[in-house]
Amino acid sequence: MEPLFLPAVEKEAAAESAYASLIRRARSAGAPFPQIWHLFAFRPETTVHLERFTHGVMRGPSPLSPGLRELIAAYTSRRNDCPF
Repeated sequence: MEPLFLPAVEKEAAAESAYASLIRRARSAGAPFPQIWHLFAFRPETTVHLERFTHGVMRGPSPLSPGLRELIAAYTSRRNDCPF
């Protein structure tokens, strides 16, 4: 996995955060994980709103199914040359 543009964010995760735990488990299993997890682990108290927003957009009430929303997000990420 490519390093982040801000290596300090990756190295200084709040050890007790849920995302830091997810990162440790993914790494120990050799599994890929979204780089944004580093941001959530770095300052969990400041990213809680982004996490809630994203969950609301992707899983909240909508005429589009969650699967279709995921497909749109994956397509958009690919068009932006960003791994999903």
